Amino acid sequence: MMMKKYTVYTLLGLIMLVTSVFADESKWLAVGMLHDWFSSAGAEIEVGRRHLISDQQDGLRWPAQFRYQDTKAAKALWIGTTNYQDPISGQTYEYKVVHVGPRVLDEENEFMPVEFKLVARFDHPQVFVDGFPASPLDYMDEVDEIDPDLPADRMIYNVVNTQIGITVTRRIYAFSQQNHDNYLIHEYIFKNTGIIDKKGTKVEKTLTDVVFFLQYRYAPTREIGPYGYYWAPQSTSWGHSTMNDAVYADPLNGNPLFRALFTWLGRHSKADYDLIGGPNIGTNTYGGDGRLGAAQYCGVVTIHADKGPNDKTNDPNQPTSTQVVESDADITYNNDPFNPAKMAKEYAAMTAGRPAQSHAELVGDGNADEYGNTPGGFTQAQGFGPYDLAPGDSIRIVLAEAVAGLRRDSCYTIGARWFEAYSNPSRQIKFRFPNGQVSEGTYSDGTADAYKNAWVYTGKDSLFKTFRRAIDTYNRSLDIPLNPPPPEQLKVIGGGDRIILEWANNAENWPNFAGYRVYRAIHVPDTTYDLIFECGAGTDHPEIVNSFEDQTAQRGFDYYYYVVAFDDGSTNDVHFGVPLESGRFYCMTNQPAVLKRAAGRSLKDIRIVPNPFNIRAIDMQFGYSAPDRIKFLNIPPVCRIKIYTERGDLIETIEHTDGSGDEAWNSITSSRQVVVSGLYIAVIEVTQDYFDPETGEIIFRKGETAIRKFVIIR
Repeated sequence: MMMKKYTVYTLLGLIMLVTSVFADESKWLAVGMLHDWFSSAGAEIEVGRRHLISDQQDGLRWPAQFRYQDTKAAKALWIGTTNYQDPISGQTYEYKVVHVGPRVLDEENEFMPVEFKLVARFDHPQVFVDGFPASPLDYMDEVDEIDPDLPADRMIYNVVNTQIGITVTRRIYAFSQQNHDNYLIHEYIFKNTGIIDKKGTKVEKTLTDVVFFLQYRYAPTREIGPYGYYWAPQSTSWGHSTMNDAVYADPLNGNPLFRALFTWLGRHSKADYDLIGGPNIGTNTYGGDGRLGAAQYCGVVTIHADKGPNDKTNDPNQPTSTQVVESDADITYNNDPFNPAKMAKEYAAMTAGRPAQSHAELVGDGNADEYGNTPGGFTQAQGFGPYDLAPGDSIRIVLAEAVAGLRRDSCYTIGARWFEAYSNPSRQIKFRFPNGQVSEGTYSDGTADAYKNAWVYTGKDSLFKTFRRAIDTYNRSLDIPLNPPPPEQLKVIGGGDRIILEWANNAENWPNFAGYRVYRAIHVPDTTYDLIFECGAGTDHPEIVNSFEDQTAQRGFDYYYYVVAFDDGSTNDVHFGVPLESGRFYCMTNQPAVLKRAAGRSLKDIRIVPNPFNIRAIDMQFGYSAPDRIKFLNIPPVCRIKIYTERGDLIETIEHTDGSGDEAWNSITSSRQVVVSGLYIAVIEVTQDYFDPETGEIIFRKGETAIRKFVIIR
């Protein structure tokens, strides 16, 4: 892999990429409703996955089935110590700090990956639409290892050595069970191994006043900003108007072991309306509907932090520092582990303590982007320590990161009510608040904003409830009730008058298995899905089946599906009696299923398109999602298509049996080879008599054939 150093500068919302040494690898956790990507380096730098400016907000997506729900701009992990005699430079530093993020990454010399893998309890299913792979998990769930005893659905395992001699081991757990699918549990083990470089050089020494400093630059959400639909000010995309708050005890019961940082979208001076929740007021090219595009609350809760290397009890005084960091401060770029002055400033930020007032309290009801006179806004941060670590000593820190808030349908209905008032400022409208109170008022008198904001602010309670659930999950060793596994395979086939779904039966061996459910969306996959079929106990179809024919589909529309297995609800310890479902993303299609055209009426009408097929013109054929597709149109409802080379070699046989007049071929031979340029011959043979369903007249006779020639250019 090509090695280069990578640095990103943010100034007034513009990112400049400057050459500097990297070779990072990334992996997704994408089986629950919260999706996020992770770097082999130990933290996720700004635009670090694809290194594109358009990825200013990338990751921590919730609810992930909808487009542009990213809330993360950057992360960082710094490790600092004092009075460090550096074996590399030969100097002694009063403060030594090594870094990954928020803008720097040096996997050759500073944070050096040793191991990075995605472990799964089971692999993701195979999902096909009309014979073609159609699962987002094909590229977002690249499993390296199967462990059937894994307590979570997925775990990222990452080991990184650092120039300071501390080895970082992190495990990140993800669940698809519906009560636990919007948080990720991060377990860090920081061990003084003395390994300081990629060669494995070991320098044993005691490290003093060690601080582990994590930064979280949140920016809810991509949907509202320039890399989404762009109805909010540009600088929301890098967190300029986010509100950052912290609590050091559970507001529900005063538990001092509940320590959380949390963030939401605040007001912005460049928006001439109240930006709380990110309501869609429309643009010149995108219609306004009021929907709340940034109603999410995101944050991180500390579950456990060792008191010391010899005292593994949970320290309620950790993290010791929660002072926010100015996102564009000089300490956030050009970090250098051999620059004494800069490392002293960094260490000071890492040990700044807990502020008397949080960033959100200081902003108050004002515009978050105007606080502090900074173009970048502020980043959440927490420092753990200081610890003294002798050779072989280690510290364990466990965190849970989560996103919660209003349901997507509520974002539409609440936003639409607000938008009605916004569009008619003097109209008297009745608003129902979260506490059940109904108030009549207008946009002009502030009632509409109060209504919208009251609903958005319920996201804080939802986030805290998620935090409590994550804490409980970790304290019970991740032993939560498991949901049934998904079907190992799903096939969706578009026919002439119906769309057929067929799935595997492996889930039926699961204890307390009860049945299957089929959900469907129309037009696009990133929208709400409706339950259109269920089978099993307590349903209108008590018999267990492994297929369903969607006969309500209409020609000309795109349909997307997901299929889940569900149990009898007896193990659901959050909502007892409510069935647990297998994760929706396992058997979700990301390619449309459509009704195919009716069968042809005559062999002379058979066409092959495109003809010629030219790989350089895929955007004029079936698009980049199907670059090698060739279609046979107006064919008999049941026939066999044999494809030959010009010299007569049979390279593929397709059995067409779905009753439609369409069949697709992906230019792959029966020996799994991509065809080369040349002239090809297709022989279409009728394999079953076909009669007109209305007149009874025979249209195709078994054995009849048609021959067509087509050209492929590559």
